[in-house]
Amino acid sequence: MPSKLTPPLSRQDHTLGNAHATLQLVEYGDFQCPHCGAAYPIVKQLEEKYGKQMLFAWRHFPLSNVHEMAIPAAIAAEAAGRQGRFWEMHSQIFEYQSRLRKENIFHEFAKAIGLDIDAFDNDIADEALRQKVEDDFESGIRSGVNGTPSFYFNGHKYAGDYSYESLSAEIEKHLAEKAHN
Repeated sequence: MPSKLTPPLSRQDHTLGNAHATLQLVEYGDFQCPHCGAAYPIVKQLEEKYGKQMLFAWRHFPLSNVHEMAIPAAIAAEAAGRQGRFWEMHSQIFEYQSRLRKENIFHEFAKAIGLDIDAFDNDIADEALRQKVEDDFESGIRSGVNGTPSFYFNGHKYAGDYSYESLSAEIEKHLAEKAHN
């Protein structure tokens, strides 16, 4: 199975950090996945430590056969993104992941981050957002994702665990390689 990020990062991706960084970290995740929920604060720590040296990107990989709210959560994040608040919704969903059992929770999240609710409702109903989530999922399949979270460093699948120590060591390794080149 391929282990290279397909397609590479583009303007369609949600990114944080230094757009010109030599290190790119991509996470394929599911908003309802408990492992992604556990990885969320770790990734936040990495962003704080390496934000100027790295670009972080999120791609949706909703495991809807086990997580019934995974696709609605991804669509809600995309709808928030249309108002420039993807990352705020991303954080809201992970910080209150245990509340993803009810459909109207996304309205609560939208209000909490200050979204225009009418625009949010219109955007959630837009099939283009569902298609974006499906496109991310398909790219995950092509990239060799077999579970969440899955991480890619500079386009290559990371095979280690997602502890802070392991991910940080991998980042340090990539930064050291770039420094020597």
